[in-house]
Amino acid sequence: MDVQEVEPDEYLSKEFSYPVYVHLKGSDLYTHKEKRTYTREDFHNNPQDYECLFRPYCAQTDILMNGVYWDADIPRLFESEDIKAADFKIVTIADITDDTNGSIPINFGDCTIENPVYGVDRLTAQRTAAYLQTGIDVMAVGNLPNELPRDASRFFGEQLIKHVLGDYVNGSRVINNATILKQGELTSDFEYLNTYAYNK
Repeated sequence: MDVQEVEPDEYLSKEFSYPVYVHLKGSDLYTHKEKRTYTREDFHNNPQDYECLFRPYCAQTDILMNGVYWDADIPRLFESEDIKAADFKIVTIADITDDTNGSIPINFGDCTIENPVYGVDRLTAQRTAAYLQTGIDVMAVGNLPNELPRDASRFFGEQLIKHVLGDYVNGSRVINNATILKQGELTSDFEYLNTYAYNK
């Protein structure tokens, strides 16, 4: 898709004619209210002393993928009232961490894999149907991480059966060349590993 990564300051200050993204880390998202600094350990120990710096990104962002750690003392990325603002551009939120009313205040709870998206009306901040012109679409699936390995495993298995299993059963030069151990012995192409095995 050729989506280019840019630095936070570029993301906020420039207009791009091609799709870009920014990956925000803790120091990009939070600063100490008085010291105007960020240290990870202090932030996790004293989150109430920090404020969130994300609000300007709402005016530059179409799609937000949220994966931040959050608990009740950590400031939210934005507040529900913010979605009514004319400069709030976000139209789609994928809340991977999926904390109900957490870092994403318009996360109203789990969706399902079968029906993963709901809408939030910009004026009322109430849950609505998805994909409405006046809403923000939210994907908040608590067990989503479990789906990714399943998809990857299925795809890997299908490719293994399609491209490798026949060669493995019938034998092939590719399989022979890739075989390191056979019947407990190093194959001829990998005998050099004996040096490492016996020198330990």
